[in-house]
Amino acid sequence: MEAIVITLFVVGYLAIALEHPIKINKTASALLTGVLCWTIYAVSSSDHIEEIGHHLAEHLSEIAAILFFLMGAMTIVELVDAYQGFKIITDRINTKNPKKLMWIICSVTFVLSAILDNLTTSIVMISLIRKLVPNKDMRLFFAGMIVIAANAGGAWSPIGDVTTTMLWIGGQISSGNIIMTLILPSLVCMIVPLIYLQFTLKGELGNATNDSSQPNSQGHGGHGNGAPIKGSTTMLILGVGGLISVPVFKTVTHLPPYLGMLLALGVLWVVSELINPDMDEAEKRPYTAAGALTRIDVPSVLFFLGILLAVGALQSMQILTHFSAWLDSTLGDQRIIITLVGILSSIVDNVPLVAASMGMYDMGVYYQDHMIWEYLAYCAGTGGSILIIGSAAGVAVMGMEKIDFIWYLKRISLLAMLGYFAGAIVYLIIHPFLAVHPPA
Repeated sequence: MEAIVITLFVVGYLAIALEHPIKINKTASALLTGVLCWTIYAVSSSDHIEEIGHHLAEHLSEIAAILFFLMGAMTIVELVDAYQGFKIITDRINTKNPKKLMWIICSVTFVLSAILDNLTTSIVMISLIRKLVPNKDMRLFFAGMIVIAANAGGAWSPIGDVTTTMLWIGGQISSGNIIMTLILPSLVCMIVPLIYLQFTLKGELGNATNDSSQPNSQGHGGHGNGAPIKGSTTMLILGVGGLISVPVFKTVTHLPPYLGMLLALGVLWVVSELINPDMDEAEKRPYTAAGALTRIDVPSVLFFLGILLAVGALQSMQILTHFSAWLDSTLGDQRIIITLVGILSSIVDNVPLVAASMGMYDMGVYYQDHMIWEYLAYCAGTGGSILIIGSAAGVAVMGMEKIDFIWYLKRISLLAMLGYFAGAIVYLIIHPFLAVHPPA
């Protein structure tokens, strides 16, 4: 039975990694893998079906907390975007110096991805550089650095990258500690490639053209005419404030983070209904949370459901525990194992990698804020930048700017790898000074 489930999981994993060549959406592969793993476990296990049902209910409770959190965050970001809230930030960038602009763009990307998430920030920033960098060749370098900066910015924030969010909601890391321990390594991960480009970047930004056909922001629910929309500043402040308040809510109330996210969404929903009272229902709908909900990436939510179900089955069957013991006996040093996980996340999706790692290590031994959880958040978050297909941000940028896989491999991968290892070294150096001691 175990061999069948492992084989099924590996086949599902390959189908997800080879989504584009086999032309099957990774969400379909993930859902099939998750459901079939549990089905085989239930049909062929000697355990009572009530016990298996109990395991499934426990995993579903944990999964639902992540999914509701993500859906709330996605809806808030879509709502702010509908009001063109991000234009308030991006319209203030106007330098013509390529190297200076690169620092500004990457810095804004780094900060925004920690507050929003790395995928949304990448899409917003690519829309911006289309106006600021008309030169296609130069713009590709900017796009590559946006991927690196977005992934680095998301890694140190509990709401910035889905893998860090998973670890936070799972209780493996705490919000204050992950910010304190990873912000410096993440900064180094972005700054090292930027310093390298200061000496090697050549070319001009090009001459801007007034192209009204370019999609703004996330390209859906957008407003190509650029006309100001009532409530932009209000929705930006409320949206960003709501997202930032979620870790505070958890710290103060000790309630799950998804409740804080849903509270923030509820507040924005009420304000969005009241902000344009003179509009009729059809006209107002794109500017309400109900309209934003129709634009969120539901396939991604179902992808997480499928993957986390599959990993939950492996965890309940003790397969991940045995695999963890094998890795420890083979490689020994967990720092090497986690570093390899980060590099592997550039080839395959980092969500199942992190989900599997969470199931491999017992929280009784590897307590909250243990080194392996912090280092896993850094490696899985930033390692995906090494290849263009290694992160959601990279895939989105690849689609928007039509970046060739080989071009990225030749021009950006080495920069991303330099940043990845530089940040990893910084983390390993500072960790002994910031290490959290095990609970008594």
